[in-house]
Amino acid sequence: MIYTRRVVHLAVLATLASVAVPTMAQSPAAWPNKPVHFVTPYPPGGSSDVITRFIADGVSRVLGQPVVVENKPGAAATMGTDYASRQAPDGYSFLVAPTAAVALAPYLLKTVKYSYQNFEPVAKLASSYGLVTARKDAPFSDYKGMIAYAKANPGKLTFATNGVGSIVHMTGVLLHKETGVQLVHIPYKGASESTVDLMGGRIDLMYDPATATRVKAGDLKGLATNSSVRNPELPDIPTLKEQGFGDGSSFSWFAIFAPKGTPQPIVQRMAEAVRQVLDAPEVKKQLQLSALYPNYEDPATFAKSLKRDAELLQKVVKDEGLKID
Repeated sequence: MIYTRRVVHLAVLATLASVAVPTMAQSPAAWPNKPVHFVTPYPPGGSSDVITRFIADGVSRVLGQPVVVENKPGAAATMGTDYASRQAPDGYSFLVAPTAAVALAPYLLKTVKYSYQNFEPVAKLASSYGLVTARKDAPFSDYKGMIAYAKANPGKLTFATNGVGSIVHMTGVLLHKETGVQLVHIPYKGASESTVDLMGGRIDLMYDPATATRVKAGDLKGLATNSSVRNPELPDIPTLKEQGFGDGSSFSWFAIFAPKGTPQPIVQRMAEAVRQVLDAPEVKKQLQLSALYPNYEDPATFAKSLKRDAELLQKVVKDEGLKID
């Protein structure tokens, strides 16, 4: 009888130990003890994918665990974003994505079921320099001159974007509202097509940093940098604030998110890891190639700016009557 009781007692202890070990292994203090996954809602090879991989490599070195990049493209980046929102909040799955996928698509696309509130904001990683560009023979040489011309000639100037509801489109709409001018929107399928037409004088303006190389070559006229700082690749082009307008801080950014409910100690540790990575020269160089610059915000700060940007974009979508199936 004593032997039987002892066997049962030991069996119970063994069972409890087998249950307790995984729980301890998943605790914030023990995190991470296995590979971490970064989901990018874009295909391999694009700028978003490359940036994600650079950051993943750096985070892997900081945390001492492999960081695996998962490409989940489709449906204008919403397929992968939705997938990321449904992962277990255990600290082993994160989303790296731009503004459009998280803070714009839920209001613009009827098929999207998630919102930014399905995520824990981990950190803002980088922001776009932004660029306001005009055709070479435009009758103005800076943004201030363009606004004066547009007010004197309402509805005469055209501006191109890479599609209705794109971040570039939202940027143009917001800047026009702020300055009280009327410009005609001409949507294109991509920046390459609109840049060709801008150089050919068939359209007047673009709000897209993709035109930077043409501005540097002298084929187009740079009017303003749409960010809080000047682009070192275009140091002679002043910011909007320097020309007497709003600070021009772009709401076009890249950030990292975790599924809702991820423990805050894990969120904080990942945020600190990416902060360290953003200081690496190779990461800064890669961001610059995509007209981005490191613009770290910790979880609390980013949560506030994310809410602000999402509400701002929601208002623009509603005011403009934009809704895409």
